[in-house]
Amino acid sequence: MRPDIKICGLKTPDAVDRALKRGATHIGFIFFEKSPRYIEPDLAAELAEPARGRAKIVAVVVDPTNDELDEIVSLLKPDMLQLHGNESPEHVLTIKAVYGLPVMKVFSMHSADDLKRVEAYIGIADRFLFDAKAPKGSELPGGNGISFDWSLLSWLDGSVDYMLSGGLNKDNVAEALFITKAPGIDVSSGVETAPGVKSVAKIDEFFDAVEKANTPVMASGS
Repeated sequence: MRPDIKICGLKTPDAVDRALKRGATHIGFIFFEKSPRYIEPDLAAELAEPARGRAKIVAVVVDPTNDELDEIVSLLKPDMLQLHGNESPEHVLTIKAVYGLPVMKVFSMHSADDLKRVEAYIGIADRFLFDAKAPKGSELPGGNGISFDWSLLSWLDGSVDYMLSGGLNKDNVAEALFITKAPGIDVSSGVETAPGVKSVAKIDEFFDAVEKANTPVMASGS
């Protein structure tokens, strides 16, 4: 089965349209002002309209205030919240209760020890997203275009639902899927020509690469 595919950091109608036409299961809008992919909630709401009923609309936030989250949820009406901050398990539960939305909790990966932090959130977060740790000095918790050692995820319990992120692109997504068997993948910088500038052609190339990786190899002579 093809993994879920999330195109994140969308800012233009053309990119949203191409992601949907190629079968994206999730589209993400980033509400972190330091990111080149930041978008105002009202504009994100306009861009998201064609996706309703076709793909899950994901609001990506980094330790937002209550007022910020209220505005995002009210305007965008997302299907899911992606928490990219330092939320405790108790805080995740509170957010789910207040907004009545499923949560995807992000964890930055560097070593096997990072997986241990996930345990406290199992049964609380509805899904996880595993990204690479930001390089030293970066103000961005994600979208840095770097990957991590995918073999670390072999230690995961098979029942853990997650998306793989971090430096994925058309050239390495097949290897990433082969190693991890990830049920979902997330791409942002890998389909850009510059930080925050999505490329329709690169979106096509990424989906082509996933489809090729997902195509069973026919046995010789069959």
